[in-house]
Amino acid sequence: MKSGKIKLSPSALNLFNDCPRCFWLDKVKGIKRPRGIFPSLPSGMDRVIKGYFDAYRKDDALPPEFSSDSFSTMKPYSNQQQLDLWREWKTGPQYKDEEGNILFGAIDDLMVNDGAYIPFDYKTKGTPTTVEAAKKYYSNQLNCYSLMLEAMGLPQAGYGYLLYYSPKNVREKGWVL
Repeated sequence: MKSGKIKLSPSALNLFNDCPRCFWLDKVKGIKRPRGIFPSLPSGMDRVIKGYFDAYRKDDALPPEFSSDSFSTMKPYSNQQQLDLWREWKTGPQYKDEEGNILFGAIDDLMVNDGAYIPFDYKTKGTPTTVEAAKKYYSNQLNCYSLMLEAMGLPQAGYGYLLYYSPKNVREKGWVL
């Protein structure tokens, strides 16, 4: 922050919402909040889920679990190369304000409905979550993605989706449901 410019991610904004002092120490003094070990299972699941959606994207289709009327006019974002870039925080979407401050991130997926773009984010959790908890912890993230994509000229639908995966049980041969 020596230049006076700030570069933030949705998780940095969540840190500010959660602990303004921790945010200040991080951004001004360079003192990071202690973090635990990043679990490898969620990042592995994230990779698998992206691959699953990408396989359907090749056919311009959504997976069968999205067959309800709510998703009947929705299509996956078709530019796989661009999406792959946006999935990396170094090449992901950005919003830059007049002073040069930057909001950056990496999206999991993007859908299109009648010309409007809809960010999708995949979450994995050991237990089912509630709508209230999902809104509390992740609405800021989806709002940030919408702002960044809109700044890049992509009209927004005004909402996003969190797609939660949590295991119910393990079946024969190790199938996790």
